[in-house]
Amino acid sequence: MRQKTIYLIRHGETDYNRRGIVQGSGVDSDLNDMGRAQAMAFFQAYQHVPFSKIYISSLKRTYQTVEPFIELGLSYEILPGLNEISWGVMEGKVPNSIDNEYYRNLIESWAAGQTSLTTDGGESPEEVATRQKPAIDTILSRPDEEPVLVAMHGRAMRILLSWLTGRSLANMDQFEHSNLCLYKLRYEYDTKACVIELANDSTHLLTLALA
Repeated sequence: MRQKTIYLIRHGETDYNRRGIVQGSGVDSDLNDMGRAQAMAFFQAYQHVPFSKIYISSLKRTYQTVEPFIELGLSYEILPGLNEISWGVMEGKVPNSIDNEYYRNLIESWAAGQTSLTTDGGESPEEVATRQKPAIDTILSRPDEEPVLVAMHGRAMRILLSWLTGRSLANMDQFEHSNLCLYKLRYEYDTKACVIELANDSTHLLTLALA
């Protein structure tokens, strides 16, 4: 049975993450020192994996996350369809109590099935899924690239994992994530099924906790 193994990671930490500032697709932030340390820890743990290709979003925090692999000479491709959701007017802002209520109502609405509801001036989960599908089709259309490493973003990962595993977008919050977590996926071409072999794994970061 033909299959593709996808190592799907979230980017490393940025100062925006640390300070609780909304990023989204409109904020092109850099990794901070912790984020770069996370990237190196992941590299040290997975440099033995013979990745055929790396796929990243168009936001530089994903490039910086996989940069140690790229420096080895591995080929990479930018797919803007992997970008984070646009949070609209909230991007670049620190949530206050009013904003937290806005977010809570938004997340509750999505969980209730209103996944066509957009953020204020931004995107809906359904719109994100629509732009993700051509990007994933591109990756899956190349079965000889095995395995692959894909770096993207938290909310976008939740949306992707939902539809790729046949779940409703309303259930996306079941897919937990942290900075530079790993989801290891196995895609079966014959059945078009995607199986999660590792979820939100961060054991590769234990060395940072011990440092």
